[in-house]
This record gives sequence, C-alpha cells and structure tokens, in this order.
Amino acid sequence: MDLFDYMRQNNMKKESPLAARMRPASLDEVVGQEHIVGKDKMLYRAIKADKLSSLILYGPPGTGKTTIAKVIANTTRAEFVQLNATVAGKKDMESVTADAKNNQGMYGKKTILFIDEIHRFNKGQQDYLLPFVEDGTVILIGATTENPYFEVNGALLSRSIIFELKPLNMDNVRTLIKRAITDVDKGLGAYGAEIDDDALEFLADQSDGDARSALNAIELAVMTTEKSDDGKIHISLDVASECIQKRVVRYDKDGDNHYDTVSAFIKSMRGSDPDAAVFYLAKMLNAGEDIKFIARRIMICASEDVGNADPQALQVAVSAAQAVERVGMPEAQIILAQAVTYIATAPKSNASCEAIFEAMQAVKETRSVTIPTHLQDAHYKSADKLGHGVGYQYAHDYKNHYVKQQYMPYELDGREFYHVSGMGYEKKIREHMRLLKNGADMDTEENASKKES
Repeated sequence: MDLFDYMRQNNMKKESPLAARMRPASLDEVVGQEHIVGKDKMLYRAIKADKLSSLILYGPPGTGKTTIAKVIANTTRAEFVQLNATVAGKKDMESVTADAKNNQGMYGKKTILFIDEIHRFNKGQQDYLLPFVEDGTVILIGATTENPYFEVNGALLSRSIIFELKPLNMDNVRTLIKRAITDVDKGLGAYGAEIDDDALEFLADQSDGDARSALNAIELAVMTTEKSDDGKIHISLDVASECIQKRVVRYDKDGDNHYDTVSAFIKSMRGSDPDAAVFYLAKMLNAGEDIKFIARRIMICASEDVGNADPQALQVAVSAAQAVERVGMPEAQIILAQAVTYIATAPKSNASCEAIFEAMQAVKETRSVTIPTHLQDAHYKSADKLGHGVGYQYAHDYKNHYVKQQYMPYELDGREFYHVSGMGYEKKIREHMRLLKNGADMDTEENASKKES
C-alpha cells in the first residue's frame, strides 16, 4: 500500500456513512441477534475460537449480516477477502482462489471469502466456488436478503450452516442510536447532540428493525440541525420525522397509544365486533396511522382469523389494500371500513393458520424425510430407472377426481395438520373431504370384492 492508498482509506473511514463507521469491531459490541451470537451460541464460540466453517447469513437489510462478517475479519487469523456479487465476476473469484491456494500451500493460512449479496451470483458463478469450498481452499461466508433455499445452489447450502438474522427489536435500535450520539471516536459525540425521548422512541419504532435506516436518520438529523442557545443540537420529534420521512402518529391524551389501539383493532375483528373494530379504525385514522399499515393488518387478520371459513375475506382485504393505495385519503377510510366490517362479521376459523404452524414444527423436527417415489419428478431422462413417478395415480382419471394414495412422506404417515372447523365454508370443505375419502374407500372395497368373485 502506497501513501496515497493509505490517505484514501483514512479519508474513507472519516467520511463514510455513520452506519458504516459504527460497525462493531468485536463480538461484544454487537447489538441484537443474541439467538446466533449470544455468548453460549455456536457461532459466537466458533468466531472466538477462530474455527469457522462455511456459513450463509440470511436476513432483512440492516440486521447485521455485514457487521458479523466484519467482526469475523477483525477476529480471525485467516486471510479475509470481501467481494460484492453485484459487481464481482469470475475473474475476481479466480484471483481469490489462486491467492487462497498459495496462502494455504506456502504459509498454511486459511482464506475466508465473504460474498455480500451472494444471491446475485448466477448458477455458473456459484458452481465455480463449489470445489474450493468443498476442499477447504476457501471458507465461504455468504450474505443475502433473499431466502437461500431458493437463491443459493443446493450443493453450496449442503456445505454451509445457515444462520437467519431477525429484525432488531426497539431496545436494540435505541441502544444503537444512543451509542451513535455519544461515541466521540466513530459516532457523532463531538457534535454535542441530544435526542428527546419521544424522538428516540419514534426512530426506534419507524426504522422497523433496520439499524442502517435509524443511523442514517440520526446522522441526517444531527448534521442538518442548528445548535440551540445552550450550544447543543436538540433532536426533536418533528426533526426525527423529517429525517426518516415518516409521519408522526399522534394519539390523544387518554392513554391510548399505537400498540394498544392496533391490538384492540385486531382483537375486535377477530372477536366479531364490527362496531368496536370500526371505532378503532377511526381512532387510527384520526391519529395519522399509515393507511397501508392498516390495510396490511386487515389482510393478515383475513387469513389468520377468518381463513377458509370465508375464503372471500382475503380477496376483500387484498382488494381494499390495492384500492387505498390508488385512492388515498380521505376516501380510503370508506374502503377500509368496508373491509373491516366484512372481516369482523365473517365466520371465523384459524385452522389454516394452525396448520402451517404445526407443519413448520414438523419440518424442524424431521429434517430428512423421504418423498414417496411415485410422487417424485418423472420428467427427466432415466427417471423411470430410479422408479421416480412409477405407480403414480393421476387424480383426474378417477371418480370425483380423487384417488387414495400415499402423499405424505412415510415418516409422517397419518399426521394431520389441517384440522377443518365446522365454521362457514369450512363446514362444506369438511363434508367434501369426508365424501371423497368415503367414496374412495367404497370403490376400493368394491374392487376387492370383484376380484374375489
């Protein structure tokens, strides 16, 4: 590194955004993600011991994926190389793997390759990495905002441990904002800024678990606010709302707040009380809640609490969400009221909601299950030699378009997840499924008796 490179890097450190400057240098400075970097967790121990294997960090923006990678870079004795998949190509990877081989052969030194936005690499680029990850030439750390099970090659996934990062909670974001304001070396401490409690709460809430969003907002607030007569920069609620470009929600003074009102709104729809639900809708609209936020809550309630008892409920909710975006206030209140009263008066069932929760738990408990051979893909060459698709019975070839055969993995044979209620349309679903199964059993008995005769 020559003098100019050294000066350029120093200037970049000083002039880089606050979110980049405030990145932790050690594990003990990391805020949030205790479920993977808590002191008793595997990743924490692996980083501390410098015994990492390849891993994929998956989560929304601003949750700390790059932060954890930077902490690893500061902790490891291995060579640490960073690439961004949005700009890197095969030549960059060839250079990295060549250097990694040299470091491994000549100095016995490992190489950790951090690839940000790894989902941006195409299949060929991901395949290129595979042999080097497999033989240990590089230890891969991939970061992605997309579901890796869909965006990253299965072969790479099978050689990596996947860690899912969660959005930071409000306490985490509060801690980061306070740290940024008081940190003299890396933060904004030299400006003598103070933030009002309601402004701090607002930023912690409106950042929605994204640390980068909160830090960008507080940096903008400090840098654009004049000092008061006492020589300090005071960050008020109005300043905070301007800097994060979100409207302040103001409730009245009788003790109701954002969370209590939203909770009461949802519970009133779930409890089939349209009058209370409309009242809380009006209260939120009067306070200035984002109509898109309200529409999202209605859609969730339509699926979670009404479900298949009235399949039309979700369509009404989705249509309302689209309509309010196109129409805007004040007319949007009419559309929202229609959706709310429909959801509140609809028959209720959470059977489909409980079904996915039970199924997700079953997936966690039984990671490796065998898909019945007759259900496996039979469209590729030589599939029949493996028995894939052999014996599959096409439902439309049978009476009532139904045939009884093994669909569930054998390890879960007999398990039921969707416990259909007797509410609304689910009553018809339950009767329909009963008739189908009984009819199939009768057909089976008839066929058996024909064979005997």
